[in-house]
Amino acid sequence: MGRHDAEQSVVRRPEGVELGWGFTHTQYSAEHGAPDATRRAGALLSARPLPQNQHIMGWGAENPEPAPGRYDFDALDERVALMRATGATPVLTLCAAPDWMKGGRSGRTDWSRLEAAPDPRHYADFARLAGAIARRYPDIRHFLVWNELKGFYDEGKCRWNYEGYTELYNLVHAELKKRNPDNLVGGPYVVVDHDPPADDEEDRSRELRGAWGELDQRSADVIRYWSAHKAGADFVVVDGSSYTREGHRTIPDEFAATEKFADVTRWVRRITGLPVWWAEWYVEPPAWDDRPGGRDGWSEQHRTAVHATAMMRLAASGASAAFYWNPQQTGDDCPGCLWRSTHLRDGGGELPMARLLSRFAREFPPGTAFRPVVATAGTGNRIQVLGDDAAVLVVNTECRPVAARVDGQALSLAPYEVCWLTC
Repeated sequence: MGRHDAEQSVVRRPEGVELGWGFTHTQYSAEHGAPDATRRAGALLSARPLPQNQHIMGWGAENPEPAPGRYDFDALDERVALMRATGATPVLTLCAAPDWMKGGRSGRTDWSRLEAAPDPRHYADFARLAGAIARRYPDIRHFLVWNELKGFYDEGKCRWNYEGYTELYNLVHAELKKRNPDNLVGGPYVVVDHDPPADDEEDRSRELRGAWGELDQRSADVIRYWSAHKAGADFVVVDGSSYTREGHRTIPDEFAATEKFADVTRWVRRITGLPVWWAEWYVEPPAWDDRPGGRDGWSEQHRTAVHATAMMRLAASGASAAFYWNPQQTGDDCPGCLWRSTHLRDGGGELPMARLLSRFAREFPPGTAFRPVVATAGTGNRIQVLGDDAAVLVVNTECRPVAARVDGQALSLAPYEVCWLTC
């Protein structure tokens, strides 16, 4: 048995844990806007339902418990109703915490402190809130505990407070399982940061490294501690990007850097023995990031091609779920969005990333038996391929047309073209 086979053999796969390809709702989604546009967006989501994830506070939801025992679920109800109406498998991220749990005033919501963690004295209160939410939505079975360890960084120790997070996680896990033993719960939802490849061997990561760089030891320590001290888990949750904190996404280049997603998936699975969920995955710095290597200059074709390559890495390495962070806005300009804004009269229509997600989910669900694909391109040209017995995905990673041959079929690929072949 090879190393890859050995890793796969230890993975527990509870029923319903392999959700595959989905997306996360953010501040703006498809439930508000022009009536015709919301209908079009709803029809798009219903045509081929994907798993959908929503946070319980922020990212489109209001404070669910403004004061102890006083609940406000109106906004969250609307998002859950959207997920139900469009046939999605609903997922909830249990983040963030009401103000009174983190030192704020009862009855007030200071959105500037959205990312503050609960005070340890209120960990049990947050767990009770999670239980109240699970009781309110009994059809929801999938829960992610917290988000990116927000508020849990210990500046004095220059590391994550993984002890505090794991204490919170265990209380939430117990509450959710008490509500329904069939609830599926995962953490620690840590950002698997990395640095550019080190020049000095002494600086190399002792955990994991590749051409994309070196895994941040602080992230690795979170996963190891949580794995050893958790009360239980049905899956492990991570979040990350193929660009570095310094923004150098072209090390070695934006397509080759996506190999990080495969390397990290295999490493996390080996360390935890659990199915791996990517709560967020990114291939480019955010729009507000003006450091070198930002979005400027990326066409939607370029962006979609890099995303397709990242999804290939995730699928081939055996990720059980991956949620695309949908960056919906209210205006016309929305790079990487899934549909045209429903706040536009002609909005709600499908955009390239929605087409990619939907087709990829249909062709390559978790557990797909991939096969070798014979592919060649002209000298100096590069393509990426992934296929099974029913379909092959081909991506031209060049900014120029490429002539290629895939499984004996001649192709003329446009710059950054994403092409599906049926077998």
